[in-house]
Amino acid sequence: MSERITVAHAVQVLGLGVAAGEDVLETEVTGAQVSDLLSHVMAQGKAGQLWITIQTHPNIVAVAALHGLSAVLIAGGFAPEEETIARAEEEGIALLTSSEGAYALAGQLYELGVR
Repeated sequence: MSERITVAHAVQVLGLGVAAGEDVLETEVTGAQVSDLLSHVMAQGKAGQLWITIQTHPNIVAVAALHGLSAVLIAGGFAPEEETIARAEEEGIALLTSSEGAYALAGQLYELGVR
């Protein structure tokens, strides 16, 4: 990435919803991960990555916190469960939403400079 990309910048440019973590949107995005398998993200996740998934249950927050991910972006118009939102707030994880599909969102993040 040539310039610093924050979660807030991604929210603004991609028109994302913020379900949790309003106070951590200035976190830097240093890469991205696209997967619906929690075990894959547990094995491959790196601090600072933004994770795109369609999973909505609370375990996504635990995985994001494990690696210090910058945010979890729930794609495809899926809505996070109330418990997921509460856990994201507790853990300080930005929980984002979009009606766009994961593939389109990944492409848009790439165009922003997220590698």
